[in-house]
Amino acid sequence: MHQNPHTKRRTRSLSSALAAVAVVVGLGLGPTPGAHAADNPYERGPAPTNASIEAVRGPYAVSETTVSSLSVTGFGGGTIYYPTSTSDGTFGAIAVSPGYTGTQSSIAWLGPRLASQGFVVFTIDTNTTLDQPDSRGRQLLAALDYLTQRSSVRGRVDATRLGVMGHSMGGGGSLEAAKSRPSLQAAVPLTPWNLDKTWPELRTPTLIVGADGDTIAPVSSHAEPFYENLPSSLDRAYLELNGASHFSPNTSNTTIAKYSISWLKRFIDNDTRYEQFLCPLPRPSLTIEEYRGNCPHTS
Repeated sequence: MHQNPHTKRRTRSLSSALAAVAVVVGLGLGPTPGAHAADNPYERGPAPTNASIEAVRGPYAVSETTVSSLSVTGFGGGTIYYPTSTSDGTFGAIAVSPGYTGTQSSIAWLGPRLASQGFVVFTIDTNTTLDQPDSRGRQLLAALDYLTQRSSVRGRVDATRLGVMGHSMGGGGSLEAAKSRPSLQAAVPLTPWNLDKTWPELRTPTLIVGADGDTIAPVSSHAEPFYENLPSSLDRAYLELNGASHFSPNTSNTTIAKYSISWLKRFIDNDTRYEQFLCPLPRPSLTIEEYRGNCPHTS
């Protein structure tokens, strides 16, 4: 049976096209298993699981260094916790402020807990333990500037990917810091206190953590209005802890860690692998009284 010349040409063209595809795949120019990581150069660590974000320690071994108050200006020194390995390149960083009358020891547990997930974490002391939120906000920014410009670990930090956290007046301070520096990638105020209730200026993705039993910064007059007065277009969330007090963020807390890690990973590392823990919104549980927010916007 004779083939039509046009059919022959089409067959040859198809064969050539298939051969070209084979060559491309053979040369490794087609999709590769590592393509997902290449899409996001900031991705750090293995794919997360519920167990991995609830764990007391993440995949990275952690080292720490003490920063004397005598060697810095603008804040009171502190402790830097950082992944020991340099094989993954630089990491995003977070400065954490204690609350009124508190020292860095009151928020120290967050240092190794977050650093072991792939962040450089600076738990700071404030200039005085009585500093107000606006001062604590400035001190958080001074600490980040020291961390990225002068610290012994500055080579491990990506200065474009920074966040702030804080407890009580330090939480109010983290809102002040985000207001002053819109380039911050994430803010996580923990049982925050501030006389300013409205934050329409914020452009930083913000997770506010309140406590149902807080009598010092009651959620009805602090955490809830802070959240409600963030721009509705912002990536924002409100997590209210169940059976918790104002001081719940001062000791190791799995719920705080789980959602803080997810928030920081999603917005500082742009790591969409963590969206599964933020969307759909977490449901009330033994540890969660309420959760409000929006699913993270995809960039």
